[in-house]
Amino acid sequence: MSSKTIAELALFGGAPAFDEKLHVGRPNVGERERLMGRIEDMLDRVWLSNNGPMVQEFERKLADMLGVKHVVAMCNATIALEIVTRALGMEGEVIVPSFTFVATAHSLQWQGVTPVFCDIDPATHLLDPLCVEKMITPRTTGIIGVHLWGRPCAIEVLTEMAARNNLKLVFDAAHAFACSHNGTMIGSFGDAEVFSFHATKFFNTFEGGAIATNNDELASKIRLMKNFGFAGYDNVIYVGTNGKMTEVCAAMGLTGLESLDSFIEVNRANYRSYQEGLDGIPGLKLVTYDDSEKGNYQYIVLEVDEREAGISRDLLVDLLQAENVMARRYFYPGCHQMEPYRSYFPHARLLLPETERLVRRVMSLPNGTSVGREQIDTICGLIRFAVSQGKEIAARCPAENKG
Repeated sequence: MSSKTIAELALFGGAPAFDEKLHVGRPNVGERERLMGRIEDMLDRVWLSNNGPMVQEFERKLADMLGVKHVVAMCNATIALEIVTRALGMEGEVIVPSFTFVATAHSLQWQGVTPVFCDIDPATHLLDPLCVEKMITPRTTGIIGVHLWGRPCAIEVLTEMAARNNLKLVFDAAHAFACSHNGTMIGSFGDAEVFSFHATKFFNTFEGGAIATNNDELASKIRLMKNFGFAGYDNVIYVGTNGKMTEVCAAMGLTGLESLDSFIEVNRANYRSYQEGLDGIPGLKLVTYDDSEKGNYQYIVLEVDEREAGISRDLLVDLLQAENVMARRYFYPGCHQMEPYRSYFPHARLLLPETERLVRRVMSLPNGTSVGREQIDTICGLIRFAVSQGKEIAARCPAENKG
């Protein structure tokens, strides 16, 4: 970037730094021959869904990996959250962070449960247990914590709080597959934990998710509910829906498990490269990970302090996207500012000062097997240049792009 001027930035009509877009979550694909072999086997069996052998194998391998008694593969994590909500009998109000993907809240609302938005710890971006305690009312039946960026919630504190108040405790672990807490794999905590295997996750099943639990009764109920309530042919014993994972998705999952370590190693190397490349840039704070725990290093997350950096998060995102670096704002503007919650709870922001602050500061950068050291060096160079010339860049932009 040393030879590039402000006028040559793509934001102002220059050529983009990259010919093709670099995405935050471009799908990882394992060994294609192994995947195609599994798909051929599936077609030979003509068993495409309804708890096929690949789904069963996938569930067994996940349970072994996570060290839990039960894993139920699902069509996606949103349906998994809905089914867990109903299976646990949560009703009334359930406490959740607003700083999460909107599916966490929607899964409750879809089941007729009111999501009560709780503020976060600014240091961790996770549910603040002190705020959770204040939110508990006689209508509260549960808590959903989100292991954001793969970093675990205050699990022990929330577990004690839930037990003391007779509340159900679920963890949305969409970001936390292959991560651990105090040496125990995420998946073992709360009444249940829900994983996402969406295509944008570092480990994917094309589309899919899973529920992990050590509760035998809950696992049985979830298996009924994900298959219309069928307990054998023509024997429906419970209200259910269709949450099943297909065989082709399980085939992708089994193939991805074989490359899981290499996916994580790439993410870890990329994270180290970003650490080096962004070091010392004023106003930028990179989210860090505990190397003593297992982690997936999937998310490269920056907090941008506009006063120190001299450039807003939004303008920095616009600048990078113009260069085909598809940086993203997470999780702007917060669930409480999305519909229907914005209309239901118009004053929620007054109880969420840390969430309100963070949604204007956080951004995520490209990672995964489609990104390497050369691209990361260029991305970091762009960011360093943007911060060094922040005032001049902002002056050239329309007022609406200045943050």
